[in-house]
Amino acid sequence: MTDVLKILAVQFNPVVGDINGNAKLAREALEAGARDGADLVVFSEMFVLGYPPEDLVLKPSAVELCMNAVADLAKESADLPAFIIGSPWAEDGELYNSELFCRDGAIEARYDKQELPNYGVFDEQRLFTKGKSPACIVEVKGVKIGLAICEDVWFDRVPNAAKAAGAELLVIPNGSPWRRSIHSERAEAFDCWSRLGMPYIFVNQVGGQDELVFDGASYATNSIHSERCGLVGQFDTGMSIVEFDLETRKLKLPDAGCELDPDGWHMEYRAATLALGDYVNKNRFPGVVLGMSGGIDSALTAAIAVDALGPDRVWCVMMPSKYTSSESLEDAKKCAELLGVRYDIVNIAPGVGAMDEMLGELFAGRESDTTEENIQSRLRGLTLMALSNKFGHMVVTTGNKSEMAVGYATLYGDMCGGYNALKDFYKTEVFELSRWRNANHPKGALGPSGEVIPERIITKPPSAELREDQKDEDSLPSYDDLDDILRGLVDEEADIDDILARGHDEATVRRIEHLLYIAEYKRRQAPPGVKVGGKNFGRDRRYPITNRFRDD
Repeated sequence: MTDVLKILAVQFNPVVGDINGNAKLAREALEAGARDGADLVVFSEMFVLGYPPEDLVLKPSAVELCMNAVADLAKESADLPAFIIGSPWAEDGELYNSELFCRDGAIEARYDKQELPNYGVFDEQRLFTKGKSPACIVEVKGVKIGLAICEDVWFDRVPNAAKAAGAELLVIPNGSPWRRSIHSERAEAFDCWSRLGMPYIFVNQVGGQDELVFDGASYATNSIHSERCGLVGQFDTGMSIVEFDLETRKLKLPDAGCELDPDGWHMEYRAATLALGDYVNKNRFPGVVLGMSGGIDSALTAAIAVDALGPDRVWCVMMPSKYTSSESLEDAKKCAELLGVRYDIVNIAPGVGAMDEMLGELFAGRESDTTEENIQSRLRGLTLMALSNKFGHMVVTTGNKSEMAVGYATLYGDMCGGYNALKDFYKTEVFELSRWRNANHPKGALGPSGEVIPERIITKPPSAELREDQKDEDSLPSYDDLDDILRGLVDEEADIDDILARGHDEATVRRIEHLLYIAEYKRRQAPPGVKVGGKNFGRDRRYPITNRFRDD
């Protein structure tokens, strides 16, 4: 008998609902584990169905197929390593978020998740029943292994129960989504039970799923979160062997080369890239099409799309009107050339003229206002959707979080599309991320290195160019001020008095609060976009549309 227990951590990118495809991935990992001499293979949370399954898990046939898939995997793997795999599980009229321990052709044990998260992006309490026992111990090669699932280790009850039941090692499959504060949050939560001195392995999924993106970041540690050893990497797919020493009863961790990357713009950019790429690829679109305006939002969106999909799958279309400046035409073309994408120009002026003629009699005697501005935006949305319908490319929208917050976006116009890569980035963050991309070539990026966003796009004053000499700051405070106010109102749910204490003008703050609330109906109709911050518009923040509350 060798002196180590070999555990293969599988950091894969399962597709929600693709039960057969996910089971195939599992078979491939088990075969790889056998070749590498693994004694145990560990998959992420809900691997068979994909995470988060949302209400798909309420469909009995989906759960039954998942249970059958686990049983089949167990039977087929009699000569392969033991494994732990996540799946929904139904029993006696109850539905559980479960981990199955399989060995020698059979399912030997099942652990049901105890702590069901019901906050932010999670609503597991409406889907699953809490497990009946906080401790489940399996033994492999003489090592007593305790099982836990994701949220179970954000509190100390399950780790305490596992330790009390004799666990020497804790294995924790996860479906833990990334956000820019996740590493510090995990460290603070997990260190609350580090006093147990129990080695553990954290195995997380990777990939984009609608508004969420998972970073993987699987690691092993002998109990202290700050001393963890990264196994596969962040936003990467792969597998890694971890050895548990049977003599010292500790994990054998290398001395160097295993640190996880810290948070920063490189992580945020990779998160946005992976999320967009997976959304397009998992939904089987041939590519994307977007409106290239010559502004910073569309330029950064195009860069993210190219890095995710490659330039041959990104189509940029400039749609000028009579208000489009020569600078915008030059900047849009230059950006497209730097990115190496297809670039076309479709002049919307004839369409605007046709609408003016169609509505002229009804609009007679009325001054031009946002109505005419919105017609331009909607003609652009119509144009992009026509290209999407004809050629199959998904329309990517380009609005940022600041605009979405105050409603400076047009329904069925610039909000028209299937996905928004910048939905959770404030305007000031868009500028920072653009500067970062010009100075860096992200890991795995399919786009070119060097400058991909012309400097003038970053430095010129932002404008929607829907009327003569229009600038964003004609009707909004500076983006530095606006974003600080919005972080208070949205991310922090701060009271008006707390935001005023930061030095903002009261009339401005109350106006922004009003704009935020009355734009809720627009956000309900907006396409999904990746969550990167603490509270995104979507799963995180569910405000009523009809709402007379104001903080007086």
